[in-house]
Amino acid sequence: MAVDRADELRRVMQRLFRRFGALSADTTPCGKPLPMAHAHALMILMARGELSQQELGRELCIDKSNVTRLCAKMASAGHAKQRACPDDGRSRRMSLTARGADLAAEVDEASRARFGALLAALPVTRRAQVVEALQLVVEALETLHASSLEERTSP
Repeated sequence: MAVDRADELRRVMQRLFRRFGALSADTTPCGKPLPMAHAHALMILMARGELSQQELGRELCIDKSNVTRLCAKMASAGHAKQRACPDDGRSRRMSLTARGADLAAEVDEASRARFGALLAALPVTRRAQVVEALQLVVEALETLHASSLEERTSP
């Protein structure tokens, strides 16, 4: 029975990712011509300000080599600037350029519109339940992620 429910959850999540547009390599679900990781990095830097590449990678849940490539692409596109960390010259810190801040605001606006439309398509009486259920899924994923990190770092 638990396997059937796990399979059902897997199928629903896969359909959710596909229907939402999360698998597109070069366009965000809200229609911006950017890879999704790039758009998310813009929004994180807009919300949090300057971050180390390591912090940004943790927020995006991507590994060191992927965050390094992403940061290089963002810098070459003129959306972000990199600077050496003052206390560790090997580490890099990322912040938005003016152009990146403008693009982040556009992405944020398009994202708000997309999620507003999605929420409006749900029955009014079920909207809070949907958000609460998704919050539970995120919490479960965070717990699983923390457990797998502990297993990898345990002696």
